[in-house]
Amino acid sequence: MAKLYFYYSSMNAGKSTTLLQSSYNYQERGMNTLVYTAAIDDRYGIGKVASRIGISQEAQLFHEKSDLFNEIQQQHQNQALHCILIDECQFLTKTQVYQLTEVVDKLNIPVLCYGLRTDFQAELFEGSRYLLAWADQLEELKTICYCGKKANFVIRMNEKGEAVCDGEQIQIGGNDTYLSVCRQHYKEKTKC
Repeated sequence: MAKLYFYYSSMNAGKSTTLLQSSYNYQERGMNTLVYTAAIDDRYGIGKVASRIGISQEAQLFHEKSDLFNEIQQQHQNQALHCILIDECQFLTKTQVYQLTEVVDKLNIPVLCYGLRTDFQAELFEGSRYLLAWADQLEELKTICYCGKKANFVIRMNEKGEAVCDGEQIQIGGNDTYLSVCRQHYKEKTKC
């Protein structure tokens, strides 16, 4: 039985590394994977999932208008797919998460989604909200705060390294823009 999986964490927990390892494991056994990443995140190149440790793989792009069920169904008709892997899944829409449930339920293909749970204001992303609600299996990938506790919050920083409290939910960035911290340090640093 195929399942919809949601692997979530704050930044720097190894989500992309884990996705790439999963894809490699399927391919090593002669199985076909289809990897997607968000079109708005081009930090490592367009159409590429890349890990900070130096491994990468080409990927299909999704944007807010992508019909994932139809795209995956067409690819599956051309060549049997054994697993769908989605990086930056927090950027999925509610409709797209529903489409991924259809991939699992109608096409019987497992879907593994990797992304952030919450934004810099500790609010759920749309994709994450519906994955938390509809996924068959949830798994938290852990990283640590600079104090050594589990980091489950993300702080957005300005060019001076100060916490930012306001702004658009989506702003693409890496370690120069975001810092993963524990709840205690999130509350201390944001004070918004």
